[in-house]
Amino acid sequence: MSAGYGGSLSTFRRAPLWRAIGRRSMVRRLDWVLLGAVLGLTWLGTLLVWSATRPGLLQAGRDPESYLKKHLLTVAVGLVLALAVSMLDYRLVRAYAPVLYAASCVGLVAVLTPLGSTIKGHHSWIEVGGGFQLQPAEFGKVGLVMVLAVLLGEPRDGHSEPGTGDLLAALALAGVVVGLIVMQPDLGTTMVLGVLILAMVAVSGVSRRWLLGLSGGAVAAAVAGWQMHVLKPYQVDRFIAFAYPAADPKGVGYNAAQARIAVGSGGVFGRGLLQGPQTAGHFVPEQHTDFIFTVAGEELGFVGSALIVGLLGLVVWRALRIAIHCENSFGVLLAAGVACWLGFQAFENVGMCLGLMPITGVPLPYLSYGGSATLANMVALGLLQAVHVRRRTFA
Repeated sequence: MSAGYGGSLSTFRRAPLWRAIGRRSMVRRLDWVLLGAVLGLTWLGTLLVWSATRPGLLQAGRDPESYLKKHLLTVAVGLVLALAVSMLDYRLVRAYAPVLYAASCVGLVAVLTPLGSTIKGHHSWIEVGGGFQLQPAEFGKVGLVMVLAVLLGEPRDGHSEPGTGDLLAALALAGVVVGLIVMQPDLGTTMVLGVLILAMVAVSGVSRRWLLGLSGGAVAAAVAGWQMHVLKPYQVDRFIAFAYPAADPKGVGYNAAQARIAVGSGGVFGRGLLQGPQTAGHFVPEQHTDFIFTVAGEELGFVGSALIVGLLGLVVWRALRIAIHCENSFGVLLAAGVACWLGFQAFENVGMCLGLMPITGVPLPYLSYGGSATLANMVALGLLQAVHVRRRTFA
């Protein structure tokens, strides 16, 4: 009997379910704190998307849950992608980084052709049918993070930091992506990529001279772009509204003013889902995407908003922790790049809703409605988990 029991136990331990949940399984080695934070943000984002879109759809006589259904579908696909990526050995995935980078560049070029569509002033989309659009710039973040991690995280033999050739190659490839996004134009994504590039170069261990030079070059490029009128008129208006918020509250400063009113009107505990007059009255534009934090401020109040900021901070902290504990330089840069991408984008989005940053139109990670952004953010989650699971050199 004992022999039979032992044989049955041995057979059970070889079963797929046991391999999935056993002590040494990939699932148990995931960063569950990070996953829990992302799931919490996704759940809150789903509620806010529903609350922000339902009143308008009812008034228009359309399906009041249409946006909710699309969002849930995208989240489901994204979670499957995140799980699939987390199961991959990221050290082998780096071989495909050039392919992902090239694919993202092809998508960015396609946007500038007749295939591209203009939505809300951004020529950043490709219509794929069924009411869905593809935004290649979001996947460009993934491709850029991976190719920079390869070039900066694997210095030549005998060097502990990237050489001049590695750095110049990384900057050249980054410049292609940034240039294509500037041509759309998409100022918000350009800012996110600028911070991402500088952060990954800094983490790679290059000398301070390079960092000072790159920072100075970025400032000079921004000044030159302003002087040469590279920015579109509406983008200039957004910076003017940020610098002088009380100058034209009914004109260029309208969006920023209404966003602050919505956030401030929620008080401590908020007015409750579907109970926000600013949200129901459509005083703030694009509340289910760029300004979703204003829905949280009005309907969930300070407590709900603070919870969202805390969960976003937890995601960034866990990403940085994964980078710190990784023993592979490619994994360090990959995790650090994702952390800087998500961290700065969250700061920019929340900041523009509070009047601390200019309005640039970037979504709030894991909360805003948006297919491409949601999928790209979930792939980023999968990359972080893949690095965490195999953070040891021989894991």
